[in-house]
Amino acid sequence: MASMMQPQIILLKEGTDTSQGKAQLVSNINACTALADVVRTTLGPRGMDKLIHDDKGNTTISNDGATIMKLLDVVHPAAKILVDIAKSQDSEVGDGTTTVVLFAGEFLKEAKPFIEDGVHSQNLIRSFRIASNLAINKIKELAVSIEGKSMEEKKKLLQKCAATTLSSKLISGEKEFFASMVVDAVIAIGNDDRLNMIGIKKVPGGNMRDSFLVSGVAFKKTFSYAGFEQQPKKFLNPKILLLNIELELKSEKENAEIRLSDPLQYQSIVDAEWNIIYDKLDKCVQSGAKIVLSRLAIGDLATQYFADRDIFCAGRVTEEDLQRVAAATGGTVQTSVNNVIDEVLGTCELFEERQVGNERFNIFSGCPSGQTATIVLRGGADQFIEEAERSLHDAIMIVRRALKNSTVVAGGGAIDMEISRYLRQHARTIAGKSQLFINSYAKAFEVIPRQLCDNAGFDATDVLNKLRQKHALPSGEGALFGVDINTGGIIDTFANFVWEPAVVKINAINAATEAACLILSVDETVKNPKSESAQGDAAAGAMGRGRGMGGFRGRGRGMRRR
Repeated sequence: MASMMQPQIILLKEGTDTSQGKAQLVSNINACTALADVVRTTLGPRGMDKLIHDDKGNTTISNDGATIMKLLDVVHPAAKILVDIAKSQDSEVGDGTTTVVLFAGEFLKEAKPFIEDGVHSQNLIRSFRIASNLAINKIKELAVSIEGKSMEEKKKLLQKCAATTLSSKLISGEKEFFASMVVDAVIAIGNDDRLNMIGIKKVPGGNMRDSFLVSGVAFKKTFSYAGFEQQPKKFLNPKILLLNIELELKSEKENAEIRLSDPLQYQSIVDAEWNIIYDKLDKCVQSGAKIVLSRLAIGDLATQYFADRDIFCAGRVTEEDLQRVAAATGGTVQTSVNNVIDEVLGTCELFEERQVGNERFNIFSGCPSGQTATIVLRGGADQFIEEAERSLHDAIMIVRRALKNSTVVAGGGAIDMEISRYLRQHARTIAGKSQLFINSYAKAFEVIPRQLCDNAGFDATDVLNKLRQKHALPSGEGALFGVDINTGGIIDTFANFVWEPAVVKINAINAATEAACLILSVDETVKNPKSESAQGDAAAGAMGRGRGMGGFRGRGRGMRRR
C-alpha cells in the first residue's frame, strides 16, 4: 500500500496558470479572430475610420491597420503576433497592413473547425506552407513588369499605384493630386534609400489643395532674436554654412574662480569673452556664406551682427532638417568655424522665406544634388492632417517599392480571387486530407473581395458569385476581374488602373501564413504568477516605504538582522 502512494511532484511555482491542448489552441484562434474583426471594417476605399482615445487624452483618427494595431494595447500573447506582423508589413512595404491581419485571422478561422475535429495542427501547418508557396509563385507569374518604359510612362504607372493606395485613405477625394506629388517626391530622392530625405511638414489651415511640394528643403522658421527682421529673406545662388556650434555669449559652465588684485583687470576678462564670439562671427562672414544655419542657438548679438552684413541666420534647426539641407545643398555640417573652406559650403538656386498659413517657412529650392523633397501639408483639423501624413507615408513606401521591384498586380480583390481559384484547382489534384486543408486556405483569400463589398454596403455573396464565375472561365480572360467599388458589380481592375505592387501581396501572404502557422503550433500557455517580492514592493509602495512590511518582505540588502 505504501509503495503505491506516489510523492506529490511540485514542478511550477504556486499560482502558475497552465492551459494546454485543443481548448488552448481554439482560445488563441478566437483571440486572433477578434483582433482581425477590429480592423476588418477599415479595408478598402469605403473602409471606415477608427477613433482611438488613449490614456494621455490624445485622440487619433485612422484607418491604417498598423497605426490602429500600435495604439490598441493588446495584452493577449497570441494576438500580439498579429500586431507584430502589421508592424513588419508597415516597415517593409508600407501598405497592406489591414490585409495582412485579415489574412492571418482568416487562415486561423478556416483552420478552427479542423482543429476542433481533432486534426493535428502540424498537418495543417504543412499544407498551409505548401499552399503559400504555390500562391506566391502564382503572383509572380501573374505580375506585370513596368520596366523598360520611358520616364513619363513610368511616372503615370507609379501614380496609378499611389492612387490605389490613397483611395482607401481619408484623403481619397484628392488622390490624383497627392499621387502625382508623392511620385515626384520619390523620383526626386532618386536611389537614396533614406526615407527621411522626404520631409512632411504640417500646417493647419487652408484646404488639402493648398498643400505643395518643394523640390528641396522647407522647414518652419526657428526661434529668432531681435535683428532677425532686418535680415534679407531672399537670395539667389547663396553659399550656405551649416554649423553645430552655439553663436552666443555663454556663461562659464565650470565654476571658475578668478582672483583679481586690480579691478581694472576685470574688464580684460569681459573683453576676452566678447573677442571670442566676435572672432567666431568674423570667420563666418569671411567664409563668404550668405546663409548660416546652426543646430544650436544663435544669440541676439550674432543675429544683429549678421543682419548688419546682409546675412540670413537661423539657430536651433532640428537635426533632421539640418541633415536634409546638407544632403540637398552639398554642404557639410561643421563643428568649428576655423578653417571654413569653400568645399564645406552648400549652395542652392533660390532661398526664400515664405508665409504658409500662419507659419513662416524657410525654403531652399533648386538644390544641386536634388536628393531631397519636402511636402507641406495643409488641412482643417490637426487629426485630419496627422492622418493625411500617415496616408502619404504609405503611398511613398508603395511608390519606392514599385520603383525597385517594378512588377504590379491587379487590385480590388482580383489577384486574391485568382489565387483562390488556382489553389482550389490544385487541391483537386491532391489525394488525402491535404486537399481539404489547401481548399480551406484558398477559401480564406476570398476575405478581401468579400470585405471590400461589405464595407461599401454591397451584397457580398452576389458579387463573389459573379467573380467566381468570371475567374472560372477556361480562357482565363476573367483573371483580372475584381470588385467595382462604385457600382457594386465586377470590373477589370487592371484595365481601370487599380494596381498594387506584387511585393505587397507577396509580403502579406508570407507574413500572414507564418503568423498563422506559429499560432497553430502553440499547444500550451504557461503564465507565471507575479513574484511575491514584486507584489511585496507594490504593497510597500502603497503603505509608505517599508512600513509594517518587515515580516512579509524578508530582509532586503543592507537591512540589519533583528
